[in-house]
Amino acid sequence: MAPRTLTRAAVAGLAAVALFGSAACGSGFDDSGDATQSSGPASLQILIGSSGEAETKAVQDAAAKWASSSGNTATVTPAQDLTQQLGQALAGGTPPDVFYVDAARFADYASVGALEPYGDKLSDKDDFYESLRTTFTYDGKLYCAPKDFSTLALQINTDLWAKAGLTDADVPTTWDQLTATAQKIKAKGQVALALGDTRDRIGAFLVQNGGWLLSKDGKQPTADTPENLAALQYVKTLLTSGLAKYPKQLDSGWSGEAFGKGKAVMTIEGNWIKGAMQNDFPNVKYKVVALPAGPKGQGTLSFTQCWGIAAKSRYKDQAIKFVEAMTSGEQQLTFAKAVGVMPSRQSVRDQYTAASPADKVFIEGAAYAQGPVNAPKMDSVLKDLDTGLQGLANGDPKTILQNFDKNAKAALGGS
Repeated sequence: MAPRTLTRAAVAGLAAVALFGSAACGSGFDDSGDATQSSGPASLQILIGSSGEAETKAVQDAAAKWASSSGNTATVTPAQDLTQQLGQALAGGTPPDVFYVDAARFADYASVGALEPYGDKLSDKDDFYESLRTTFTYDGKLYCAPKDFSTLALQINTDLWAKAGLTDADVPTTWDQLTATAQKIKAKGQVALALGDTRDRIGAFLVQNGGWLLSKDGKQPTADTPENLAALQYVKTLLTSGLAKYPKQLDSGWSGEAFGKGKAVMTIEGNWIKGAMQNDFPNVKYKVVALPAGPKGQGTLSFTQCWGIAAKSRYKDQAIKFVEAMTSGEQQLTFAKAVGVMPSRQSVRDQYTAASPADKVFIEGAAYAQGPVNAPKMDSVLKDLDTGLQGLANGDPKTILQNFDKNAKAALGGS
């Protein structure tokens, strides 16, 4: 699996919540007890969840450049396990000043006062895509600057497409067209779609039908609705008819692997698939198009991280200046070239797509993307949902959605 996908999967389910058990009930972090602030030269500690040497070097170089020009020092440390190390540091009261925060973990940290809500102090904060700002907003406050982002799109193996007798006219832009095209592919003896078996892929269908799992403010579960039910019923039909298959049915660890091996003509993945294809399947020719629209329009999912600043940092003002430097348009383009991430600032969209035209579809997805579930204490609830989705072909979509609402209500209502 691509490094960024692995990072997100790891981030989604490790030790931090256990470390925050008492804090989540209001007894752990003191979000008003700021550390004494230092106005002099700062010695910033930065903890990152790196995808590899290229990212580590890019961030260290950028930090050194900022430190040199500002008179501060900035030490960048790549974590072996970001969730575990950050959770321990925050719970122990000795956090790094600045650190990566995954969108899937953000609400856990924000809800217990571990993060400084500095978003409104950023210059030109509205330049960040609205969907990304929403992802890092908690209780009406923008907490942190989006670092970069990914969205989902549809990948098509062009050789297998032609082998199935398909042309550009068959590229699906609606659910009905997806079904029709998939049936043509199946008739030729191929699997049409490799589909990831979790909310991080299937959730896109909910958005395309006007649904989602939580209310916009993250306070109420909203899974058990006609819109979500129709979406899951559609996905179930794809699975039971053999038009779509989960990676494990294709002897693969993830959809990108199945796609790269030629076991499916199409897949739904993020822009991280580009690196995986170049590294593991360099001879596979493919193109990327927008996900087919559902009955309520276009929809995709976004995955992102932000630059978190610790509420207990002694150097908040300097840390904000550091984040400003890391998220400037110029610096984001430098990161994009070095690491393959997509800038979170709209002002450099055209420059980025000119340099990386293959990512244009992913960038455009920001306009209709839904971020991850943005509420604390949802780990076990989301794992249970994924278990239900993994059994969707033989399961009851209505029950899966009702179970989510029941579990989420207990998690959101409890202390």
